[in-house]
Amino acid sequence: MLSLFQRKRVRPAVSVQPTPTEASKGLMRPESATSLLATPRRQKLLEHIWQRTSLSRRQFATLYLAPLERYVELVQQFPASESHHHAYPGGMLDHGLEIVAYALKLRQSHLLPAGATPEAQAAQAEAWTAGTAYAALLHDIGKIAVDLHVEYDDGAVWHPWHGPLRRPYRFRYRKDREYRLHSAATGLLYARLLDRDIFDWLSGYPDLWAALLYVLAGQYEHAGTLGELVVQADQASVAQELGGDPGKALAAPRHALQRKLLDGLRYLLKEEFKLNQPQASDGWLTQDALWLVSKTVSDKLRAHLLSQGIDGIPSSNTAVFNVLQDHGIALATPDGKAIWKATVTSDAGWSHSFTFLKLSPAAIWEHADRPASFAGRVLVDQEEQEETVPQTPVEPEAHRVEHAAAAPAVMPVAPMTADNDVAALLDLLDVTPTPSTLPIASEPEVGTDVGVEADPVPMPATALSATASHTAAQERAEPSGTHFMAWLRQGIQTRKLIINDAKALVHTVDGTTYLVSPGVFQRYAQEHLLVAALAKPEKLEGWQWVQKRFEKLGLHRKQASGLNIWTCEVTGPRKSRRLHGYLLTDPQTLFQEVPPNNPHLRLADETAKRENSALGGRNDDQE
Repeated sequence: MLSLFQRKRVRPAVSVQPTPTEASKGLMRPESATSLLATPRRQKLLEHIWQRTSLSRRQFATLYLAPLERYVELVQQFPASESHHHAYPGGMLDHGLEIVAYALKLRQSHLLPAGATPEAQAAQAEAWTAGTAYAALLHDIGKIAVDLHVEYDDGAVWHPWHGPLRRPYRFRYRKDREYRLHSAATGLLYARLLDRDIFDWLSGYPDLWAALLYVLAGQYEHAGTLGELVVQADQASVAQELGGDPGKALAAPRHALQRKLLDGLRYLLKEEFKLNQPQASDGWLTQDALWLVSKTVSDKLRAHLLSQGIDGIPSSNTAVFNVLQDHGIALATPDGKAIWKATVTSDAGWSHSFTFLKLSPAAIWEHADRPASFAGRVLVDQEEQEETVPQTPVEPEAHRVEHAAAAPAVMPVAPMTADNDVAALLDLLDVTPTPSTLPIASEPEVGTDVGVEADPVPMPATALSATASHTAAQERAEPSGTHFMAWLRQGIQTRKLIINDAKALVHTVDGTTYLVSPGVFQRYAQEHLLVAALAKPEKLEGWQWVQKRFEKLGLHRKQASGLNIWTCEVTGPRKSRRLHGYLLTDPQTLFQEVPPNNPHLRLADETAKRENSALGGRNDDQE
């Protein structure tokens, strides 16, 4: 180990800028690692990576910086994807640094190897930290071997196993590339980044060595904690670049969600979906693929999972498609997208084009359980694949005023620049997560409901049994205001709907029940697909239709001004925001025994009224 730290590194060559002639031919000149890493953003990331180790600068240079520089020399200015995340020159380099930084931050919350004695964990700590960094850095390296066609100015093809590029080059994405082949191609290249001394060192720790090999082979399901660290860090980097919430990506239990998605699809294919029909069909099964109509599968899968009390399912179809693709369930198009365009033709001559999700039949059925294949054909359209997203109809002017007041306050997402991007990344990494909770539930987040976790008061056994006896009838009942309230009661009693939690749609405020709008109505509409059909003739969104039916029941308390919507101030350790929603006149509409008020929420309207009254003024703070 000490001899490893003493080895000298060879500094990369100095960068050379492309000439005008080369630029006109679409050529790029290879740059040195020193030049490519010289940007302020990348230097900050390197500094952050060093701070997550317990090494001296000299030791860090040998164990971390040397492999990183070899990585940089190989990936040069290649993007990380053609049209998804980090799809810009140098994107793969940025993604590589980000995922290492995220992974090392996550690694700090784990004692590895799990189950070992504290003495053994301390002795192996630096090896596991380095192994985490290597696994993160190498997870996508196979892309440059199988996704890209790279050639020199004279037309000679370059492959990454030739070593770093040495002459002006150009590149393009292969049209016939197989999306998941890059995981299998990692084995071609990791020996170019990690030298034999590092391999000798790591192989002395059997648990780490096995987990690392599994990650490098793309078998994350066998890699234990190391695999989870890489997957979560990868998702966080992708979310950061796409303007999403990397904190949520870090917290997502990938394999648990993957299992729920697969189980939901298997249930729907067994109980609800119609396959291989000549016209009215939800999908078609061919010899090599299962083709499911994209909007149908998204809507019904979301509704089924929500009805099972599974939260965290995206409300937009595009996000559902991305989740299915990210979890390896939906197979990607040649250009890396989730949606396929294809034409179905039956033997009888019927033909129609659809947008599809493409799945592997082996992921759904055991060989003996697989249904018969479609007798016709499913042919992928040759034109460029584009993701089709149903457009949301414009809300009529007459319905906008109070619905606007009901919508939750959401902060606009600022465009990601180089400065605020790295600041956001480093801000997140500086928040120390606990081993079991990422992020902390009680910490307010912009755009999410904030509260304190509290279990609903359990209903008496007689009430629970009565609720259970009506469950089937309620599920079959046509959507209405009454059905919405029955669904709400049942969801709270069975804990499918949590209360007074950071993501809750139901809170207890001012001694009564507070329904967050439009979230609670959207949730109901997502679980009951018939709502959209009922709302369409009235030119309303599904949630608006439900909201109107709820209002007609007259179960809510109105403000003195006649407004239905009440504003709640939400306070937390570092942030505050507002919620909008309805107050029930009688909290026992949902609860037999009302839980305590959520201490993080208070009625802004009533507070303002009392303060103005005490000052002898009138209440003007109304929406």
